[in-house]
Amino acid sequence: MPGRLVRHSREMAYRKSLRASDADREHVAERLRHAAAEGRLLAEELEQRLGQTFKSRTYGELDAVVADLPSDRVSRRSERPAIPLARPALVLAIVGAAVAVVAVTILIITGLLAIWGVWALLAWWMFGGRCARRRHRALHGGQWQVHRASHQAQRRAWL
Repeated sequence: MPGRLVRHSREMAYRKSLRASDADREHVAERLRHAAAEGRLLAEELEQRLGQTFKSRTYGELDAVVADLPSDRVSRRSERPAIPLARPALVLAIVGAAVAVVAVTILIITGLLAIWGVWALLAWWMFGGRCARRRHRALHGGQWQVHRASHQAQRRAWL
């Protein structure tokens, strides 16, 4: 463990002496602007620190400008509780909508099938049922049979 601390302190010292890029300076400037927007820095402090930031050449100088400000990780942690609460609500809304769509689809399909069944019964009663009754009367001596017999008798009389 002491070896790790020594190595870590050497790496930190090495990092502080490395030259920073324009993107690194711009990142620190953005952190300073964000801190001022949160009320952590006064306008005069922001102006002074921005001047130091753009004059800085190494990571050590940049780290000194933001040493007393919280890191980005702290501010991100404060924003995270809203996201996990929104996800279950979104999932429930999507599942509820899917169940509703399936239920409406089933009701429409079964309703259409039921309506077609009613039409089929109505058509059978109007067309098939009447024809079956006529055939039944003709076979069992109904009015049709009597009318036919009288018609044949009149024909014979004319001959």
